[in-house]
Amino acid sequence: MFEQHLAALPVLLPLIAAPITLILGRSLLSWGFATLVSGCAFVVSIQLLAAALSDGVLSYALGGWPPPWGIELRVDAVNAFVLLAVSAISTLVLIYSKDSIEKEVEKSKHSLFYTAHLLCLAGLSGILITGDAFNLFVFLEVSSLATYTLVSLASDRRCLTAAFRYLVMGTIGATFILIGVGLLYMKTGTLNMLDLASRIELYDSNRTINTGLAFIVVGIGIKMALFPLHMWLPPAYTHAPSAVTAFLSSTATKVAVYVMIRFIFTIFGIDHVFEKMGMDIILMALAVVAIFKCSYMATVQSNVKTVFAYSSVAQVGYMILGLSLVSVTGLMAGVLHVFNHALMKGALFMAVGAVFYRVGSVDIKAFNGLGRQMPLTMAAFTIAGLSIIGVPLTVGFVSKWYLVTGALEQDNWVVAALVLAASLLAVVYIGRILEAAYFKKLPDNVDPNTVKEAPPLMLAPMWVLVLANIYFGIDTSLTTEAASSAAEWLFPSGDTHSVSNVQEMSK
Repeated sequence: MFEQHLAALPVLLPLIAAPITLILGRSLLSWGFATLVSGCAFVVSIQLLAAALSDGVLSYALGGWPPPWGIELRVDAVNAFVLLAVSAISTLVLIYSKDSIEKEVEKSKHSLFYTAHLLCLAGLSGILITGDAFNLFVFLEVSSLATYTLVSLASDRRCLTAAFRYLVMGTIGATFILIGVGLLYMKTGTLNMLDLASRIELYDSNRTINTGLAFIVVGIGIKMALFPLHMWLPPAYTHAPSAVTAFLSSTATKVAVYVMIRFIFTIFGIDHVFEKMGMDIILMALAVVAIFKCSYMATVQSNVKTVFAYSSVAQVGYMILGLSLVSVTGLMAGVLHVFNHALMKGALFMAVGAVFYRVGSVDIKAFNGLGRQMPLTMAAFTIAGLSIIGVPLTVGFVSKWYLVTGALEQDNWVVAALVLAASLLAVVYIGRILEAAYFKKLPDNVDPNTVKEAPPLMLAPMWVLVLANIYFGIDTSLTTEAASSAAEWLFPSGDTHSVSNVQEMSK
């Protein structure tokens, strides 16, 4: 009973704290308060994941109105797993942001930054745990509006153009989702997700429902930056403050992937989406193209933030590829990569932000000689980069291992080979940066005494993520158990052979 009431806290805590943060005003006070609130949300998410894994689904009826008449919050193994990643990254980024935004955001806007961050956290948490399709749209807009604000706060004026492009594309995506939800409501007369699922099952093939599915998939595709709907993401990640990029790259697109999973597997059903509509082929084709096209685009960029922006689109391709395999192992690999990629990309963008803090640039040439000048930052960057490549003993290897395993279970050797081949492109764009840092000299016009290691508050959260990359790459029992439980729950009549294999491999 106690855990059921906990389900409301991940949304209520940051939502109530956001205006208080703005009222506090002073940078240090607002930073400390926002970090404390995010830390509390992280502790709550740990308890919710433990409860979901042991007791199953937790349901909380807002205002005491039972579903489907009232609004319901539901916590299960899937959203609790993603919620844990989101709240953890949020807390680490807030710790990191104290020094980072000193260089990149005007002092008068610091309290606005922390306020927008908490609103974004509240929106993302609401998206994850709501059981109502319309309220999912509402929370999506809360997080999106906060995100547009966060992107626009950088002192570089190009952030305004990036934020405006993000706003336009985000609004189009939200409109598509709203139209899709409206079509479903028009046909079924309900917005509760469980009730929607049961009523959609009654229709064998209906144009209104199929059209709603199409609108929702396209809208979510824009929000998650699924190729070719990704063009808003590179400028947004490139010109936003480093702390914002680290937070968004680790959370926003991952939550959108979760929304895709939720609609496909629990509302429309895999039989309808994949067997009748044939969307597994479409998603697989888009995922493969995203992986190769955007990995290649990352190899030809000169701005390191842009490099990893395109890399993020490619990594979304890996997640969608796991879904498109339509198997427990494939879905488990996709869910697992949502968590693992948050660890990898968060550490990488934090390292890039630390370089900007000391050097004032994130061009690849600015990394020349930094292996000697900023050894801890570049060591963190190297380990996270190896994880993106998929080197053994890192979380990136674990994700790709299960993705290849899911493909081979279906004798799909082509997909397995493509996943391995795409890792070579990651070697190229990570290698270019490491070459500059370790094999080139500091430019002659730069005083070595002015380029030193990043402040402790930037190094600490960065290394927490780096050590998590290594720990969860060696001891995979916790992450694979959570991901396999989530996949098994989404396949209620699932492939038990695949589930047993996954659980055996995780031991």
